[in-house]
Amino acid sequence: MTFKEIGLDDRILEAISYMGFDKATPIQEQAIPEILKGRDVIACAQTGTGKTAAFMLPLLHQMAVEPHDGTSTLVIVPTRELAVQIDQQIQGFAYFVPVASMAIYGGGSGSEWETQKKGLTNADVIIATPGKLISHINMGNVKFNKVRHLILDEADRMLDMGFYDDIKKIIEALPKKRQTLMFSATMPPKMRELARQNLNNPFEVSIAVSKPSENVLQAAYLVNDGNKARLINDLIKDKPSFESIIVFSSTKKSVNDIVKGLSGQGYKVEGISSDLEQQQREEVLNRFRSKQTRVIVATDVLARGIDIKDINLVVNYNVPGDGEDYVHRIGRTARADASGVALTLINEDEMYKFAAIEKLIGASINKLNIPPHIGESPEWNPMRPKGHFRQGGGGKPTLRKPGNQGKKPARKS
Repeated sequence: MTFKEIGLDDRILEAISYMGFDKATPIQEQAIPEILKGRDVIACAQTGTGKTAAFMLPLLHQMAVEPHDGTSTLVIVPTRELAVQIDQQIQGFAYFVPVASMAIYGGGSGSEWETQKKGLTNADVIIATPGKLISHINMGNVKFNKVRHLILDEADRMLDMGFYDDIKKIIEALPKKRQTLMFSATMPPKMRELARQNLNNPFEVSIAVSKPSENVLQAAYLVNDGNKARLINDLIKDKPSFESIIVFSSTKKSVNDIVKGLSGQGYKVEGISSDLEQQQREEVLNRFRSKQTRVIVATDVLARGIDIKDINLVVNYNVPGDGEDYVHRIGRTARADASGVALTLINEDEMYKFAAIEKLIGASINKLNIPPHIGESPEWNPMRPKGHFRQGGGGKPTLRKPGNQGKKPARKS
């Protein structure tokens, strides 16, 4: 279905046409008509399916065709990066519509606080992180009496980050009569409870929950930690098609170590984590978007909600903590029907976690041995109890001999 068939305002159609959008994605095709009817919506869809446009386009349409005064739309998001991204997308979608938006998030200076304070009374659309918005609410800086629409984006992530009470307090500051939209990638029980308390007979949409895109080529390497950086360099050194690469680290403490391990190979590598100031993070992201930086090493702060196009390769330096994080990480590539590659580096202690991820996504991922000139691979053994082997301890990992490298890759038993 095209956006024109959905019936959006001509000015919005013109703007999104310039952005290269014509056909609606499945989440947009199902959600937009119901939002235009004024219904509450709870939508569950994986990363990269077009959730932002699914909730913003119909609301911008309503602002274009109906008079409104003051802030009519409030979008709550888990991170400042996502707030900035949505703000930028709104500016594109509403290019020919007189709609002003503002992102409200922490980490700024005193002058930015004053700018946000002013924007909270003037902007048509506010996109805010819970903590910063609560600060403004406590200071009496908000005027939400005219809010018609509330959107909770990446709601599951906000609950994971401990924002449940903040979200409840924000909702209490809004008019009871409003349209509420909840968009998420997963639907844990606590989020179902939040929806039950705050949505009125919602229309439900579910698109490919917890399943990676079919356009992502997934594979894994069995590799000990000491060989992971060498393996990555070996895989990408002669691959110009891997132009933009994200390497995910499970902890921010190891980001700098990974950057050091990947540096000095003739391409620019940078790290990004919550330790950086907001301006520094934006500068790193801008260099990555503009192809000045080929490899960015990141914590899960980038796994959700960051709109970086044309990422060719995602590498999980560590196996993610759970299957949902895995889906979100590899969802950074193969966006908008493009293709991409996702590789996971598995040491012996991480095998049981990776087996659990395979169970969640319902697929057995091809597991490869590292090239002989890099080293030897640990034997695939997902049933081994956690803690059976500790680096530097008395035990030794079972190694696959170099002579086995040419054999069929090990698979889940």
